[in-house]
Amino acid sequence: MSRSVLRTRLPRLLLATGLLLASIAPALAAAPTDADINRLLAASRAQNMLDSMLPQMEAMQAQQFAQLTANQQLSDDQKARVQRIQQRTSQTLREALSWSQMRPMYVELYKQSFSKEDVLAMAEFYESAAGQSLLDKTPTLMQNLMVAIQQKMTPLLVNLQKDLEQITSEPAK
Repeated sequence: MSRSVLRTRLPRLLLATGLLLASIAPALAAAPTDADINRLLAASRAQNMLDSMLPQMEAMQAQQFAQLTANQQLSDDQKARVQRIQQRTSQTLREALSWSQMRPMYVELYKQSFSKEDVLAMAEFYESAAGQSLLDKTPTLMQNLMVAIQQKMTPLLVNLQKDLEQITSEPAK
């Protein structure tokens, strides 16, 4: 090879090699261990956050059931059946979102999504004063968010209730 060809191709080859190495570097990052993720989950109060969301979700669910059946003339049997469905739905929600069910999913998703360095940096943040302040204020944020979502859902539930009323007022075919 001539020197001029080598001079033109070498920078391109080095650039291509550098780009290739840069693109695979994230894939080579160290994976977090279960202990790293457990530290993050503890520091971020993940279990407490999940546990505090359940009563709010159940309250929203109860309110939705109440709204859907508010203008219905239900027999005692129908009311009891609706109540059983609501209780079963609540129990299913509690079981599905229990920490014992969710923790393994958290660990696996964190392993898939973050490097060890990411997890450790997040754990350090949540262990800091700023991180603790964020965690302290998050329940209020979530409560405000739930109220906003409920306000957004109310017109949709009104339409659903109208549809239910129309169906129940139609003669049986």
